[in-house]
Amino acid sequence: MNAPVIDPLQGDFPEVIEEYLEYGVMKCIAFNRRGTLLAAGCSDGSCVIWDFLTRGVATVLKDKDCVAAVTSVCWSKFGHRILVSAADKTLTVWDVVKREKVVQVTLQQSALQARLHTSSSSPSICLACPLSSAPMIVDLYTGNVTTLPISLPETDSTTAPPSRNRFSDGSAPFSPTAACFNKHGDLVYVGNSKGEILVIDHKSNQVRGVVPISGGSVIKNIVFSRNGKFLLTNSNDRTIRIYENLLPLKDGLRALDNIHETLKELPEAEKLKAIGSKCLALFREFQDSITRVHWKAPCFSGDGEWVVGGSANKGEHKIYIWDRAGRLVKILEGPKEALIDLAWHPVRPIIVSASLTGLIYIWAKDYVENWSAFAPDFKELEENEEYVEREDEFDLIPDNPKVKESDVDEDEEIDIMTVEKDTTFSDSDMSEDEVLYLRVDISPDVPEEQDKCIGMGDSNHSGSPLSEDAEQNGQGAKYASSPLDGMGCDAAAMDNSDTGGMPLKRKRKPSEKVLELQAERSKKPVPKTKPFGKSEKKNKPGVDQDSDMSN
Repeated sequence: MNAPVIDPLQGDFPEVIEEYLEYGVMKCIAFNRRGTLLAAGCSDGSCVIWDFLTRGVATVLKDKDCVAAVTSVCWSKFGHRILVSAADKTLTVWDVVKREKVVQVTLQQSALQARLHTSSSSPSICLACPLSSAPMIVDLYTGNVTTLPISLPETDSTTAPPSRNRFSDGSAPFSPTAACFNKHGDLVYVGNSKGEILVIDHKSNQVRGVVPISGGSVIKNIVFSRNGKFLLTNSNDRTIRIYENLLPLKDGLRALDNIHETLKELPEAEKLKAIGSKCLALFREFQDSITRVHWKAPCFSGDGEWVVGGSANKGEHKIYIWDRAGRLVKILEGPKEALIDLAWHPVRPIIVSASLTGLIYIWAKDYVENWSAFAPDFKELEENEEYVEREDEFDLIPDNPKVKESDVDEDEEIDIMTVEKDTTFSDSDMSEDEVLYLRVDISPDVPEEQDKCIGMGDSNHSGSPLSEDAEQNGQGAKYASSPLDGMGCDAAAMDNSDTGGMPLKRKRKPSEKVLELQAERSKKPVPKTKPFGKSEKKNKPGVDQDSDMSN
């Protein structure tokens, strides 16, 4: 790399793999708005939700009729709903709190990506990007589908050469198209195969502006930063571009109407490009000038200060991190597994990456322990040093001047009730009804089915795992000498049947000495017993049976 590398101490970004998560084969990942929950779509059609603080599985959303791989997952604004798109052409909305399926829509093609509208906690529309057709707005409750335009009307030539990706109406061919909502969801930004960014009013289904990209390469990814001020595109020319959003964050559609009025005298194509130049302005470009690597799943950090992109090379798990000034600050190298998805934590300097093997790796900062933080007068030593005490160190009244008293006003009232606003989120994003954590359904471990008695002479009955573990620990004789073995029953399982599978100590048969003591106390005759577990023997001549038993 010929890009300058800045001092790592200047940036707050991940450095090492802290942990990895494992549950089936996970293909795509997404954080909720606060970063407390992590959703991952699996190859078997299930969606597992992790509690990111405890790193435990909070719940698993699974449709028994869906066995196709999940292609994308998307949280609603306040975390009540989650949208799951699968390879079987379905879009499923789940109620995360109730663990119930809310609605399911089947499309004509499988959606590579699906995004819920950003307006409310339970949106009714979503943006879907199918494999070989134009992006579409889908009404989840009525099933109505509105196909968005992907190019200007003048360029939709019906004389284009044949292609397997051509529309059914004969319009121009294209590659899979990327699209996303802006921050407040009143506009859709579409990146097409001609290297153009289209600004579309999805309610009227009209193109309101066009931003051409240098080189005209296919746009593979398009995503907004969290604050809505920057737009990121990933093109086939192996370049990540950052655009500054010139429209106001609120009422962007109204601002477009005002711009349109000032330019209505221009021809339609020139007017749309002129409007596009007032919507987006190129800010930075990121690329690897040496290896010319293709990028996978690029995105912004939670605060928008960093840009991250994964290497699309096979067998390589590399993550590149740049600052917004265009400088490369870190290259994270993971295991020899291809990277398929990336997500940056909304608040903390943590990156989560999904590998081709189905594992999720958690990248975090490599914090160094600093023990001097616990005591201001503590001094760390590089090597042993001879300590020279001060002359007045152990004096009752040292000669050193008294430490200056603090200027803190102890009589000042401290407000402990007012909650300060989190600067990470704006006022419009705050909601008391937001879902931050999920109630974990704690299900008890189901003990293995206990063995049943199948006959008196069956000695080939296998023991339970508890007995096998006991034998490995040197306690196998405890269960092996049980009289139940000859009946074909597992003694350990019989003992544990009333305790939920926990091993208990077996009650031993009292000895003759104990019986004698008990008989003396109760003044009853002592019963004659035979050894526990031994067969009955005939008395030999001249040998007393009592003496034989006592031996």
